[in-house]
Amino acid sequence: MPAKDFYHAAVRAVLLKDGWKILKEDYQLEYGGDSLYPDFAAERSIAAMRGTQRILVEVKSFLGRSFVADLQAAIGQYEMYQAVIDTQKLDFRLYMALAFTVYEERFQSPLAQLMIQRGQVNLMVFDPNQEVVTQWIEISSIDR
Repeated sequence: MPAKDFYHAAVRAVLLKDGWKILKEDYQLEYGGDSLYPDFAAERSIAAMRGTQRILVEVKSFLGRSFVADLQAAIGQYEMYQAVIDTQKLDFRLYMALAFTVYEERFQSPLAQLMIQRGQVNLMVFDPNQEVVTQWIEISSIDR
């Protein structure tokens, strides 16, 4: 099982504060004998739909030496998780969680925007100090 990201505890608190029920931390996706571990599986009730919304959240800090290397790794990991979700027809929407400072300072670059659009990466932007979601950014289509 992978090590927890720098913002893992903050994102857990953010999700709970935003009304999500944590179903599992380090949720296991398995494909062909290989295991992958998104940080959180969560759900919340949607009264208007009389159902639940279920998400998988992968937390990324982008604290490495190279933003480009971190971006390559994060997008590749996201795409791998999404491919397994799609192939297994799992009822989860995938998000990459980013601190708002990382989003504001690094994810406005043309390269980051290109990769988000091309990879159809949904983002959950959060404030780790206030422990709140600042933005949900939906890029991918519901019907992948």
